[in-house]
Amino acid sequence: MLYERITKDYMSAMKNKDSFRAEVLSTLRSAIKYREIELREKGKELDDQEVLDVIKKEIKKRKEAIEMYKQGRREDLAEKEEKELAILQEYVPQGLSEEELKERIKSIIERVGARTMKDMGKVMKEAMAELRGFAEGEEIRRVVEELLKGE
Repeated sequence: MLYERITKDYMSAMKNKDSFRAEVLSTLRSAIKYREIELREKGKELDDQEVLDVIKKEIKKRKEAIEMYKQGRREDLAEKEEKELAILQEYVPQGLSEEELKERIKSIIERVGARTMKDMGKVMKEAMAELRGFAEGEEIRRVVEELLKGE
């Protein structure tokens, strides 16, 4: 499980006295624990997909912080956030290339039988379920729109 890998890496960072990495992983573990508590209240279990969602949320926070720090000309803080971002991205599977994404979405469009933009909802529902974790929702939406308008 992904959470166990993060915990193991956290312990390793502590043993190696890598305080920066340990701090980033500690923060991530805390966010995952909060999510686990939320899910438990709803009667659900924490799975790898939920852990991945938490990691992606943390990555998004770092990207936004980097942008803000750069606008404020705080390169030192932006650099720190970039280092944290690099650590977090180690736990996210590599996304699909543009070509792979288009191929997968084309097959979904064919399977659903979509012809026009009116069918976008059906395609998006299938695409999000199938491609979750491999591509961002905005990217999926853009490609679906492009393919449906082009057909």
